[in-house]
Amino acid sequence: MPPITPDQPDRPVRPDPADRAPTTGRTDPVDAVPSARRGELDRRDGTEPDRTGDRRPGAGTTARPGGAARRSGRRAPLPVAAAVATTWAAILSYLPVAVVLGFARLTEDAGAVGGAARVGLAGWLVGHGVPLDTEAGTFHLPPLGLAVFAAWRVARAGVHTSRAIGARQHGTPRQALAVAGAVGIAYGLLGVLAAVIVAPGGQDVSPARAGLTLTVFGTLTAYAGALPVTGTLGALARRTPAVFRDGLRTGLVAALLMLGAGAGAAGLAVATGGGAASDMLTAYRTGVVGQAGITAVSAGYAPNAAVWAASYLLGPGFAIGTGTTVSTTEVTVGALPAVPLLAGLPSGPIGGFRAALLAVPVIAGLAAGWLLTRRSLRRAGLPAPPAALPRGAGRGRLVVRWPPLLAAALVGGPVAGVVLGAAAWASGGSLGGGRLAEVGPVSWQVAVVATVVVAVGATVGAAVTRAFARP
Repeated sequence: MPPITPDQPDRPVRPDPADRAPTTGRTDPVDAVPSARRGELDRRDGTEPDRTGDRRPGAGTTARPGGAARRSGRRAPLPVAAAVATTWAAILSYLPVAVVLGFARLTEDAGAVGGAARVGLAGWLVGHGVPLDTEAGTFHLPPLGLAVFAAWRVARAGVHTSRAIGARQHGTPRQALAVAGAVGIAYGLLGVLAAVIVAPGGQDVSPARAGLTLTVFGTLTAYAGALPVTGTLGALARRTPAVFRDGLRTGLVAALLMLGAGAGAAGLAVATGGGAASDMLTAYRTGVVGQAGITAVSAGYAPNAAVWAASYLLGPGFAIGTGTTVSTTEVTVGALPAVPLLAGLPSGPIGGFRAALLAVPVIAGLAAGWLLTRRSLRRAGLPAPPAALPRGAGRGRLVVRWPPLLAAALVGGPVAGVVLGAAAWASGGSLGGGRLAEVGPVSWQVAVVATVVVAVGATVGAAVTRAFARP
């Protein structure tokens, strides 16, 4: 190529193909703008260019997970969210009680709407375990049906509060505790208000006791609702050893199976004594509305009867008044209140073909152990090669080690004992003064027997299932 002389016109210099940037066949309009012009455009629309000049969303910033940056302006303050959600939960749990007891009161005194509302509030407090002092004595036998419904609604209040403050799936254990505390305080204040309203109606309720009871109730149940929605439950589960996770699940399954067997036994007993229950309803002479109210009250105490029946199957039994015993080996009862739910009480010690019911708790433990091993086998997946199998294991068997399996089965015993003991404690109380001051099972006896039965049954069930398991 001849050199360029001043007499020759300047010719454009072609760029070297090696220096040309690769293209994809399309021209980015942003890249076509000079860098200085691009920076000016960025400053006009309020965005700061990063070092590469890229103006796409999030190029120069770090976005928060779940779009929290976009939702930050819509978060509700914790006190406001907790107050609204808790008040709504309290209203929903109060309405059924007000309808049932309010109708019963209105049939006695037509037009006494205020008295009916106070009676409903008194029943609502009793459902949370608050003692109610009356002329006949202290009434402290909470209907577990109402208690479970109220616990569900307050747990939902914990869920709604967690979502309102922006802690859904991105919260921390501290946020879950804050939500539970806020809901518990709001629920306790509602309990104090209800106790103050109930007082003029002739029932004596301690506002301090009502506030403390409902605060504890609201805090625990709201925490149970906030744990999964904030992601705290999953984090705690990942940090818990697998043996304790499996043992906790096994104990809960065994306890639920036991309670289910108790519910079936109680329902069968009431159905068998249906004639006596019908006579009790007829003896009230309150008309259709009154009989419907009595039936609804009996339905509220149906979970109590299920717990008592489970205690009966376990062996300790329960009491219907001071000096009474209802167990598989002894039945000693006196005069009973005319409640249709008590029509299914046994008339004597268990015998004959009914003695087969004594095997129900053991079967529940065996079933929990069987489910534990089946879960472990599914988690193990495909069979391991022979070299990876434990010593003494047959070829082709799934790899499920004996020590963790048996340890989880043994842990399930105390878990079931705690659950059933707590249920027995919550299901008992008093129906006034005098002979009916003690009603329900003895919680520590139920807890001890359930621990032993479930631990032995779950261990045997898990071991037998593991020994005969095949891929």
